[in-house]
Amino acid sequence: MNTFLVLLLIAAMIATLVALVRGIVTFLKTTEAELKGGDGPSASALKSNKMMQYRIFFQALAVLIVVVLLFAAGRT
Repeated sequence: MNTFLVLLLIAAMIATLVALVRGIVTFLKTTEAELKGGDGPSASALKSNKMMQYRIFFQALAVLIVVVLLFAAGRT
């Protein structure tokens, strides 16, 4: 059980890192023309925002897995 949780934790941490990097790259690709456009958020801004939401989700998942691992370690 602990091995499975550790592997799940590693997967969640990697997913967090991937979402973070993709969000930053998308943010950096935003052009000045997109920023000055008054038609609402651009497609790249929406994608960057979505990537950061994924990062928060995966980060929360990783923290939850750590909590479960700590509880499991305390019971043995």
